Amino acid sequence: MKYKKIFPILALTSLIFSSCDDQIMEWEKDPSHGEVTTAELPLELAEKITRYDALNTYTDFVLGNGIGVNLYLEDVVYQKIINENFDEVTAGYDMKHGPMVNSNGELNFTKVDAFIAATKEAGLKVFGHTLNWHQNQNASYLNGLIAPTVIPGASGSSSLDLSGLKDGTLNGWGAWNSGDGITVIDNSGLTGTDQAVKMIASATSSAEYNLQLVSPDITVVQGHNYEISFYIKSDQPGSGRISFEGLDNNYPYKDWFSTDGEWTSSFPTTSAWQQVKFNVNDFQGNTFKMAFDLGKLPSVTYYIDINNINVVDLDAEPEAILNLSSLKDGSLSDWGAWNSGDGISVIENSGLTGTAQAVQMIASATSSAEYNLQLITPSISITQGHNYEISFYIKSDQTGSGRISFDGLENNYPYKDWFSTGGDWTGSFPTTSAWTQIKFTVNDFQGDTFKMAFDLGKLPSVTYLIDVDNIIITDLDASSGSGGGSGPIIVEKTDAEKAEIIDASMEDWISKMVGHYKNDVFAWDVVNEPMKEGGSLRDGNVTDLADDEFYWVKYMGEDFAVKAFKYAREYGNANDVLFINDYNLEYSLEKCDGLIEYVTYIESQGATVDGIGTQMHVSLNSDKSKIEQMFIKLAASGKLIKISELDVRLGTNSPTEAQLAEQAEMYRYIMEMFQKNVPVAQQYGVTVWGVSDNVQEHEYWLPDESPNLWDTNYKRKHAYKGVADGLAGKDVSEDFSGELDN
Repeated sequence: MKYKKIFPILALTSLIFSSCDDQIMEWEKDPSHGEVTTAELPLELAEKITRYDALNTYTDFVLGNGIGVNLYLEDVVYQKIINENFDEVTAGYDMKHGPMVNSNGELNFTKVDAFIAATKEAGLKVFGHTLNWHQNQNASYLNGLIAPTVIPGASGSSSLDLSGLKDGTLNGWGAWNSGDGITVIDNSGLTGTDQAVKMIASATSSAEYNLQLVSPDITVVQGHNYEISFYIKSDQPGSGRISFEGLDNNYPYKDWFSTDGEWTSSFPTTSAWQQVKFNVNDFQGNTFKMAFDLGKLPSVTYYIDINNINVVDLDAEPEAILNLSSLKDGSLSDWGAWNSGDGISVIENSGLTGTAQAVQMIASATSSAEYNLQLITPSISITQGHNYEISFYIKSDQTGSGRISFDGLENNYPYKDWFSTGGDWTGSFPTTSAWTQIKFTVNDFQGDTFKMAFDLGKLPSVTYLIDVDNIIITDLDASSGSGGGSGPIIVEKTDAEKAEIIDASMEDWISKMVGHYKNDVFAWDVVNEPMKEGGSLRDGNVTDLADDEFYWVKYMGEDFAVKAFKYAREYGNANDVLFINDYNLEYSLEKCDGLIEYVTYIESQGATVDGIGTQMHVSLNSDKSKIEQMFIKLAASGKLIKISELDVRLGTNSPTEAQLAEQAEMYRYIMEMFQKNVPVAQQYGVTVWGVSDNVQEHEYWLPDESPNLWDTNYKRKHAYKGVADGLAGKDVSEDFSGELDN
């Protein structure tokens, strides 16, 4: 279960566990009762408990504890208890994807390396927790991997007549040396719904001019620079060239296409769409033509996206609705950097293309309202009655929140009909580490000008980037041809592409984690909590995801666990012990059955599962008969069985003597049932989840509770005796001789 998060306490006959909540709750004392301490115990019993040996002396299987890494490294008393009583430790949070993986997918091993070194010195083993889970993930990074591809648009309006391509007639275009065919195909362009020119090189094609498509005359202005750009792909590795009629150099062999730093007249093509972009200016007259020469290699089929063949006059006077000049020069002179947080600046090489500019806005550590970080545009002139589309691209270094507010609209702080989140309209929009386009329309102007503000101060310590070139305000009712550059193209990834990307990310994460700790960690929780309560596999179709939730199964299907176990085995040691783990198996026997069936499926697909972990976060009201039935079912699987996260909650942080005794009895019962029903050869061991009831252990996990074996002052509770007696199979204290200390 989550060490970082909090479980809500549910008052049920048998306590049911579910997803953890993200709110930090305060640990409080009952003023009528006081702290949970051994003072609740009768003196004779308390003295008996002090005479017990260390817990791990009462069993031959692995006895572990789920711990906080920071506490272990920093608290001497806490560390001493763990070192003396346990054989193995599980990091409750710090070895998971979320804390290990940064926004670029890189792993930071520093803290866990220190933890491993300290436990190794103490003679403890470390159980790896966990390689694949749907929570405590760097979900922002993972979602960024499968976000739509953002393809830059042209720098301005195109001078090229595409009508003969768009109607499929090729009128005005010269299909010279047409190879095995030059045709226009629907639903084959960049977005999957656009048109593309399909050009097929013949089996004997061997020179560029063996397959050529020549444009109509293109009118130019002498002395101006023109940008030519298009998108192309091929069914196999191919080669292309652009030649010209009307230039001083119609067959250029340098300063055109760069390949690994070498300039060449041709460009390679692959099965992925790529943009080819370059400039020309050596015109002989006022028109020129260009030819797509694709005949160099035989039997290659090429596709050129029609909507994105552009010839743009870079020196034409743009019709700018929004003045970006002081952003582009970094001065912000006519932009208002109101409430600038920890800084508003223009950064080079940080925009959409990686070489474009971006506005960087950093929210301060105390930022809590949208207006705590604001960037205001200059006045923007508009035509009353027209509709204006506003669009821009934004991303953040972690999950963030943005809003656009206005000066000069009837509704300057709109809270509906703007940004849709799950079908609900809201005044704010979320941001992640992936570039996201925000687009909406306004028309309720009070006058002939307005301003808009990027309000990014709602969440503290978030850094935002806004691509400068793609802050675009368009008059939707202006006559055609009046605009400047085209906006970027959004290409959604297919389900197959997402599956491939997420699979690769899983392999990268597991290979690096398991590989790095190959000489230190020999047992892993590979897949954590894959099942629903009724026994079916989780499907990842969750509407209200937490910031750290990411469902691998949603993209990889039921084989996500197959892959996880295969990768853990491939990159780890051949003899590593690999577990699957889940909770509430003692509450829902159907879930227990479903987990065992899933293990059977995983192994039918060629992976090996060594063990099954049952968490056992139980209460005094948990059904003891179901607990025994669960152990019987798990043992019948033939796998190693581990109690992976055991604690017994009481529903209070100030229990009575009777409740402490019942807690001890439940711990003892579970230890006895584990050993009675699981054959010795299948008993991997038991991990108790947490050390004490001390407040520092319960800021995030089980606040207002008393589930552990030591009290708030790190004194042994009655539960300590219950565990020891259960492990030993008898009341150990009956063998004590001599007088107890008074």
